Amino acid sequence: MKKSNLLPIALILISMTYACNSNPEKAQDANSAAADSFPAYDSDTSIKNPADTSGNTVTTFALKAGAGGTMEVELGNIAQQNAKSSRVKIFGAMMIRDHTKANKELTTLAAGKNILIPSKLPDDIQTHIDEMKKLKGTEFDKHYMDMMTDDHKEDIDLFEKAAKSLPDATLKAFAAKTLPTLKMHLDSAKAINGAVK
Repeated sequence: MKKSNLLPIALILISMTYACNSNPEKAQDANSAAADSFPAYDSDTSIKNPADTSGNTVTTFALKAGAGGTMEVELGNIAQQNAKSSRVKIFGAMMIRDHTKANKELTTLAAGKNILIPSKLPDDIQTHIDEMKKLKGTEFDKHYMDMMTDDHKEDIDLFEKAAKSLPDATLKAFAAKTLPTLKMHLDSAKAINGAVK
C-alpha cells in the first residue's frame, strides 16, 4: 500500500477510536434523556396521557378519539345497570352501539398508520368511571347526563378540528363522517339532561 493512502486510513481509525472512547457517561446520559422524552406506556397497551404524542396531531387525534369512544361504551354499559330513567338507559344503549362501531373503524384506520389504540383507558378517566359505578338511580342519571353533555361538546370540538385540519386524509374523513353522530348525541344528551334535573 502506498504511504499516501495510509494517512486517510489513519485519520479514520483515530477518529473512530476517539468517538468510541469519548466519555461513555455522556453517551449514557444522552440515551437516558432520549428514553425520558418518550411517553410512558404500560406493556398492557394502556396510555397515561393521550396528549403525550410529541406534537403528532394524527396520533394525538387517534388516541384522544379512541379513549373518548372507549369511555362512552363503558359508561353506556354502566348506565344499563345504574340508571333509573328509561331515557338515560336508552341513551346509554345508543352510546354502546354508536361508539363501538366508531371505535372499530378508528382502530382499523389507526392500525394502518401504525398507531395502536390502547385497550385500557388513561388512569384519570378510569378512576372517574370507577367512581360513577358507585352512583345509582337519579344521582347516576344526573351525573351521567351532565358528563355526556360536556363530553360531547369536547368531542365535537376535537372532531371539527380534525375534519378541518388533520394532515392525514383517511382520519380526516373519519372525523368528518363521525361528526353528525356526535352532534346528534349532544342534542339527545341536552334534552335528557334537562329532563332528569
